[in-house]
Amino acid sequence: MHITKELNDRLTQTGPGTPMGEVFRRYWIPACLSEEIFEPDGPPVRVRLLSEDLVAFRDSSGEIGLVEAYCAHRRAPLFFGRNEECGLRCVYHGWKFDVQGTCVDMPSEPPYSKFRLRVAIKAYPTYERAGIVWTYMGPTQEMPPPPNYEWMRAPYLKHQRVSKTGEHANYLQGFEGGIDTAHSSFAHNNDITDPNTLRVLDPHPTLEVDRTDYGFRYGSIRNISEDQSYVRVYQYYMPSQQARAFLFDFRGKQNKLPSLDGHIWVPIDDENCYVYNWKYTANDEHEITDEGWNEVEHWFGRGKEDMIPGTYWLKQNPWNDYLIDREVQRTKTFTGISGLNTQDFAIQEGMGSIVRRDLEALGSTDRAIQSARELLIEATHDVEQGRTPKGTDPSTYERVRPGEIIIPRGVPWRDATKDILETVW
Repeated sequence: MHITKELNDRLTQTGPGTPMGEVFRRYWIPACLSEEIFEPDGPPVRVRLLSEDLVAFRDSSGEIGLVEAYCAHRRAPLFFGRNEECGLRCVYHGWKFDVQGTCVDMPSEPPYSKFRLRVAIKAYPTYERAGIVWTYMGPTQEMPPPPNYEWMRAPYLKHQRVSKTGEHANYLQGFEGGIDTAHSSFAHNNDITDPNTLRVLDPHPTLEVDRTDYGFRYGSIRNISEDQSYVRVYQYYMPSQQARAFLFDFRGKQNKLPSLDGHIWVPIDDENCYVYNWKYTANDEHEITDEGWNEVEHWFGRGKEDMIPGTYWLKQNPWNDYLIDREVQRTKTFTGISGLNTQDFAIQEGMGSIVRRDLEALGSTDRAIQSARELLIEATHDVEQGRTPKGTDPSTYERVRPGEIIIPRGVPWRDATKDILETVW
């Protein structure tokens, strides 16, 4: 499929009323991390989502509100509001709104006034699970059940963790990087002196894509010796979530912490997104400790010490060229940039906020990217014509997981991976 400028706009624009914006509004999507509004009656936080300015807060009873960012009275910013007694009170004239957006107090009006009964602000439903506050921003009558991916069922903190990173690029180029298996042979080659890492042994994997009711799965097959193939099976959950396995290290040895992980790319607006990074253990034999989690996050380049203090944005960024070390690039790593996450951002953000897909020259290892674009474009037509897009029903994806395996060459990967792609949690 050739992507014209018009199709690129359809794929990348996600504001209110746009075709892809309406697609995203048919799914439950992350609004913020639970840790951002951990305390009842604590400070509200700004949330910009699908080009809408919102405020999230946890009220006195622990319920979470996600409401428009401005008071209905004079449009004062509710970020500065007082979170008190099950409501967010505007500090300009004291109007107070609950998690449903209902005005519950209007002290600047006479006590006998019933004006407040006619006033409300926009509010979106929320669902909290697995360390994330999810929201649904579409038509009420189209609201699907809350999400139920396997990683959300693994016990939070003990066997599952989640983080968040801001990216200065459209959601689609981040997501397309996530489902691009070939680039790991190059961008993530952190030891160019070692020719025996799994993804360097065969840098041109064969990709086979199987469409599903939730999106697709695809097998990335690398022939790593005369008698062995390394197969990694990715899952794509619509509209913008990727899942993969980390059962082996880069040399093909069993990892100390066999785990599955993935990302959800959520549009802030058309030029920025948040990436929600989740990890969970493959079974209950292993736990994720605080120390282990912090080590993994720093290895990816998105640990607490890698962030601008008080934010979810990286210290290594376009304005300092990601602190690239040209000597390290010459002698040790392919990019000279530390952190796998940061390596991805350097490329994806470096493409510009919205990449010119009409100028691309796609090859055989881009089949997953091509398939995802086709599914997303189909989803825009489904919504426009009143049909439900793929992957909104949890029953379509709740029993599948990603996987990876080393098998004898010539053995069909679908047969070899059948058991490891079934959920445990």
